[in-house]
Amino acid sequence: MRKLVILVAGAALLLTGQGLSGRRAPSFALPDSSLKQYDILDYRGRWLLLDFTKTDCPHCKALTQTLEQMKPKLGPKVAILAIVVPPDNTATAARYIADTRTTTPILFDSGQTAMWYFKATPAHPSFDAPHLFAISPEGMLVRDWPQPAVEEPGFAAQLQALVSGGFSGGKK
Repeated sequence: MRKLVILVAGAALLLTGQGLSGRRAPSFALPDSSLKQYDILDYRGRWLLLDFTKTDCPHCKALTQTLEQMKPKLGPKVAILAIVVPPDNTATAARYIADTRTTTPILFDSGQTAMWYFKATPAHPSFDAPHLFAISPEGMLVRDWPQPAVEEPGFAAQLQALVSGGFSGGKK
């Protein structure tokens, strides 16, 4: 389990995820290493999996490989994006991509997006990597899995059931 540290205005913040599902997914537009912008709004109408990761984390690499293996089963109705925060950079991301052979775009966040997703407060200033969020086609955070949960034996089945089971996260 690896803690991600967010630097905001020179202050170090560690973010925790507690009660993170059941709300609208915070919007973002973030670049990858080639400066291509990825906007969350471009994924409306599809499931979006956001993987907050760290490139030197063995648990993160395991989740990345699991998600790569699941891509054919999930199909085109599901998109996956990975997000890293400093100190990760283009060089560490390039090594991570080479090591894991991932086809998932790795986006760079200066910390603000992570702060919104993890509802950062002084009382809850950390999160463990990896941390996976499932965002419904309507843009709602319907499920999140912290690091221990993505390593449970039934994780892949839970994810598959969520995106194929008809739960949309919309208002009933």
